[in-house]
Amino acid sequence: MRIVNTVKVSFRALRRNKMRSILTALGIIIGVGAVIAMVSIGNGAKAQIEAQVASLGQNVIIVFPGNFTSGGMRGGWGSASTLTADDADAIAREVANNAGVSVEVRDRQQVLANGLNWNTQVLGESPDYVDIRSWPVVEGAMFSDQDVRSMAKVAVIGKTIADQLFPNEDAVGQTIRIRNIPFKIVGILKGKGFNLMGQDQDDVVVIPYTSHMRRVSRRTNISSILVSSTSAEVIGKVQQDITDLLTQRRKGKEPDFTVRNQVEIAQTATAASETMTLLLGAIAGVSLIVGGIGIMNIMLVSVTERTREIGIRLAVGAHGKDVLLQFLIEAIILSSMGGILGVLIGIGSAQWVSYKVGWPVLISPMSVIVAVAFSAAVGVFFGFYPARKAAQLDPIDALRYE
Repeated sequence: MRIVNTVKVSFRALRRNKMRSILTALGIIIGVGAVIAMVSIGNGAKAQIEAQVASLGQNVIIVFPGNFTSGGMRGGWGSASTLTADDADAIAREVANNAGVSVEVRDRQQVLANGLNWNTQVLGESPDYVDIRSWPVVEGAMFSDQDVRSMAKVAVIGKTIADQLFPNEDAVGQTIRIRNIPFKIVGILKGKGFNLMGQDQDDVVVIPYTSHMRRVSRRTNISSILVSSTSAEVIGKVQQDITDLLTQRRKGKEPDFTVRNQVEIAQTATAASETMTLLLGAIAGVSLIVGGIGIMNIMLVSVTERTREIGIRLAVGAHGKDVLLQFLIEAIILSSMGGILGVLIGIGSAQWVSYKVGWPVLISPMSVIVAVAFSAAVGVFFGFYPARKAAQLDPIDALRYE
């Protein structure tokens, strides 16, 4: 019952100075609002990146060319490739727990069809490509292993290619020309949107990798190898088995490849956004500390203004802990109410930014709970000293205070 009465007295004391109470809580409101807004925007960017990485497919492992030493010079990803289709065949035969392997050859070409032309990415792939990338063919079908063996002139195209070269008509069964070589369209891929680099994933033509290497690019080495493991639990083992197999095939030579899995790619991609989120959250958190200092200053002023009131309460039988509790509750009320208002403003600001700028936002319930709890803790921390000072006043001196 004493606590309830103390809370009522605290509310009455704060209502007597409404404007001062609002201005005191303003620092907490701004601090919490900034933290919620910044963390929501950062989480939204991270979630978008993770979704884009997930669009690569399920449990994907990529073998890149590079990471080799030649003449004292060490190359990185994308260096001159020494990967071959035989390496991919060996992975498919000898590495357990692989759900699919695709040879990948990348190039850009001008494609022509229907009296129109379009510069696009032409991928040479294996039939497993659509399963590895979790990229279904919505019209027609994927080309077959027989098409790969026979270097067939067939193609599966992305939605962008279909829209650009075959507007308002069915593209399946039509012919496109790549380097003046006719390829029959046998399927259209489901739309996927943009990738991590902001490139349109649907702006692509996929043909058998043998057709790409022998007919289009006329190259002997491949760009990369895509592998899918049977489950997320074995992806690390499959990655290590691939590394061991390719190392063995090089007969002790310096590795000329790099093997990365989807988790590592996602971690690399989200590292920058996580750092930025922490930085923005820390900067916004400083305003919470400033708001807490503001509460302490105002509470000290309040103790000074209410010295006679405190003296009267102590003289008529109130204990020091009652006075301490009252001032402490006043500080907690200010900070908690500021925290709640800050959460609402932060959520509103994040949604406004998302609407105006188009940035994705993700409001985490945990960040809301932490922000409100932290604002209350700020009230306790910075309100304790003024409350303790009020509780230690001597009743006689307090009654004499003018």
